[in-house]
Amino acid sequence: MAVRQKKGNKQKKDNTRLVGKIKEVVMPFCQAENFELVNLEYTMGDRENMVRLFLDKPGGITLDDCIYVSRQLGDLIDVHIEDIGTYRLEVSSPGPNRPLNKKEDFHRFKGERVKVETNELIENKKKFTGILEIINDDSVVIAVDGEKVEIKNHAISKAILAGQ
Repeated sequence: MAVRQKKGNKQKKDNTRLVGKIKEVVMPFCQAENFELVNLEYTMGDRENMVRLFLDKPGGITLDDCIYVSRQLGDLIDVHIEDIGTYRLEVSSPGPNRPLNKKEDFHRFKGERVKVETNELIENKKKFTGILEIINDDSVVIAVDGEKVEIKNHAISKAILAGQ
């Protein structure tokens, strides 16, 4: 974890625009270093802003990886993003409740236990925990208590690994 001071405008900024700029800096570095950017969060505070990066790699992320990435990306962000202001950079593993954000995530974790929340009722429920069994182009199927539940991609509001 590193606190970075950057001179610049302290006015409230458009989060979407700034997140896009941060991703433009982070993605090439992650690809070159064989890290997967699982999630990026940016929040604005009264005194400092928070940039959280959740990374993964084959075999998992170590504390040394987090320190290395924090140092390297902190410097890159300072150089390439002038209007970020004061910020705290946190780099960590996505942990056991890793979010499933991309179709590739669902394929990678097929056969694993997942929790899926939906933005619409499916069989009178919005929360499902079960084994991820099938990944289709427009839906996923999970086994919940011996029953197969198909959930359309557009209906998924949140999906994470559920652990054992």
